[in-house]
Amino acid sequence: MDDLKLWYLSPAASWSQGLPVGNGRIGAVVSAAPDREVWSMNEVTFWSGQAEAVPGPMAGKAELQRMRERFFAGDYAGGDRLAKQYLQPKKQNYGTHLGLCEVVLAFEEQDWQAEEGPPFRRELDLRQAITSSVSGTAGKRQLREVFASHADDLVASRIWSEVPGGVSFTLGLEGGAGAFAVTGTEDTLEFKAQALERVHSDGTCGVWAQGTIKIAAHGGTIRCEEDRLLVSGADEAWIYFMVSTDYRRDDEDWMTESARRLEEAVAKGYAGLRAGHIKDYRREFDKVQIHLGSAQREELPTDIRIRQLRQGQGSDPQMFALFFQYGRYLMIAGSRGDSPLPLHLQGIWNDGEACRMGWSCDYHLDINTQMNYYPAEITNLGDSHLPLMRYIGELSQAGRTTARDFYGSKGWVAHVFSNVWGFTAPGWETSWGLNVTGGLWIACHLIEHYEYSCDRDFLEVQAYPVLKEAALFFLDYMTVHPVYGWLVTGPSNSPENSFFPGGRNEDAQQLSMGTTLDQVLVRELFEFCRKAAGLLNKDQELQQTLEEAIAKLPPLRIGRKGQVQEWLEDVEEAQPEHRHLSHLYALYPAAQITPDRTPELSAAARVTLENRMLQDELEDVEFTAVLFSLYFARLHDGEKAYRHIAHLIGELCFDNLFSYSKSGIAGAESNIFVIDGNFGGTAAIAEMLLQSHAEELHLLPALPQAWAEGSVTGLRVKGNAEVDIVWKEGKLAEAALRAFSPGTLTVRCGAHRTTFQAEAGASYHFDACLRMSQP
Repeated sequence: MDDLKLWYLSPAASWSQGLPVGNGRIGAVVSAAPDREVWSMNEVTFWSGQAEAVPGPMAGKAELQRMRERFFAGDYAGGDRLAKQYLQPKKQNYGTHLGLCEVVLAFEEQDWQAEEGPPFRRELDLRQAITSSVSGTAGKRQLREVFASHADDLVASRIWSEVPGGVSFTLGLEGGAGAFAVTGTEDTLEFKAQALERVHSDGTCGVWAQGTIKIAAHGGTIRCEEDRLLVSGADEAWIYFMVSTDYRRDDEDWMTESARRLEEAVAKGYAGLRAGHIKDYRREFDKVQIHLGSAQREELPTDIRIRQLRQGQGSDPQMFALFFQYGRYLMIAGSRGDSPLPLHLQGIWNDGEACRMGWSCDYHLDINTQMNYYPAEITNLGDSHLPLMRYIGELSQAGRTTARDFYGSKGWVAHVFSNVWGFTAPGWETSWGLNVTGGLWIACHLIEHYEYSCDRDFLEVQAYPVLKEAALFFLDYMTVHPVYGWLVTGPSNSPENSFFPGGRNEDAQQLSMGTTLDQVLVRELFEFCRKAAGLLNKDQELQQTLEEAIAKLPPLRIGRKGQVQEWLEDVEEAQPEHRHLSHLYALYPAAQITPDRTPELSAAARVTLENRMLQDELEDVEFTAVLFSLYFARLHDGEKAYRHIAHLIGELCFDNLFSYSKSGIAGAESNIFVIDGNFGGTAAIAEMLLQSHAEELHLLPALPQAWAEGSVTGLRVKGNAEVDIVWKEGKLAEAALRAFSPGTLTVRCGAHRTTFQAEAGASYHFDACLRMSQP
């Protein structure tokens, strides 16, 4: 059954053709060929840089007021000069995530006759989270498999042959960036590495790692020569890899931890480790099943199907189901409930290309990290969201210093990006770095996790304290617009766009007061904090203050071209083709714009999207394609949502289905792997089938014709419930809902609506007209 496999008949010629495995901490991309296999290894805490104070050049609120006076007077250039003086720190040892090492396996030539080499197949089975390959003809085949076990925290592999004594290979380790040293014994290699680089730090500071790789075999011999392991004439061999780092470790136990824990795991035996891995993985993966129809294209290799989709060669609905489940697979592989860190720009994988060209594999807070977790709740992987919840809590602690030193304000703030060292200051160039709501944007995931889970303890202990401190910052930081009387943020930018204040005869500017994104996020924050404080029966005075502040926030505005304004004033975009669409956060993931409740703003949102799509020089990147799909799904336009997901898969994915950002954009020297397209695309497919916002559960809100018949089970909705849907000929056939918390729920599909009082633990069934029955 190949419907949930990525599979290929050609060897992996590069990293972008390799297949990823991961256990939430250790990641590997396995590039298999008949005579060679390379595991590109990563560990999520392997970062360069260090924790250090970022001096705030701000001397108090007086300078902030001076800047604001310039912007309010229309002197954007003057305001920008002051912002650069007081709100633009120098770059220090910020750091980046780095690749750890490569495990390189070289195999003896097999006995084959065909000149082009042996028959070969490699695959990634999403049902088992195992990548495997097979080469050779029947009776003489060599087989390999690799998996990353979360249950036992290691990477393991089995290599076997149909020919007795047919397994012979050499295994070596090659270092990634920074210091790397290997020592070997008869069946084991140990390595020590430090994450060092000179683009984002001074080349002297970074996390240390200590790792062990061990081989066991049945038959044959194992020996060590020149710090390489040689296996000769074995019937089968097993490889085990484990690594530890000193990140947040004050003791020295981490240095011997990998060797000790590896011995404990190996004692279980390969079969036991494999079975434990599959059981642990499938507890998460099996929560959701999806069928979107089939055109029998799964009988073709995955790279061929991608190429056919790109060329428009017929329908392949199962490819979208595969992409959806691949996104869930990557979420489970990259982020588990106990992961030490959340997913970064490349998940937990890293090919070194982004770091090489000057990007950082960090936590971009102006869409990328947020999009990584868009599918977590709706696709029933809420535990994978937890590492981000903890990271946000730590960010809020670090952000108190930034709020005080840069703005003279209470509470906490973070800006355009962050790292593992607690960086919350503005970036070192105001044009992109002065995104004052970056921390708030990521903190809104606390709201989402609560709304899906209805976990009151989480609300009281984690979410509300962090969001309350964010609200205290904005209440203290915001100012009243002298003309409109609205409470506005600023100076700030609309990521990472620019505008002409008075037309194209003036220089483009990035900073202004009261950008639309800021105001939408602040409204989400204030309204949730007011509601949460009431639910928790605390902070009565703050509730009143928030209510008064909400009444003073700017409304969403429609510009002269019929678009949703990106800035407070109706200014002209300097880059109409720009990849960011941040101001439409009001449409998704928020619900401040909906077709039913705000039809005029919904029409304006469509104008905004169509204007962007019409640009010949549109910056065509993975996250933009996702945003188009998500936004059109929220506008109930299934055909356009489908078109953009098809474009993402066909045009913006490598052969291994990793999404990428095209060369030439944001300084990219080549097509650069960025994982947010995988996660965002998964979320978009889910959003086309089910939405829960504006106090409704909406079934099949944006179903395209290409998925005329299908089913999905186990999707999550706000209010702590799961939903199953079956549809035929483009219409609902039946649905089921399982409630885990009590509450009033409204279910909608087309013109049909039903509202009922759900009981915790109860199940409800609906027919095509949403007539309800309870078993």
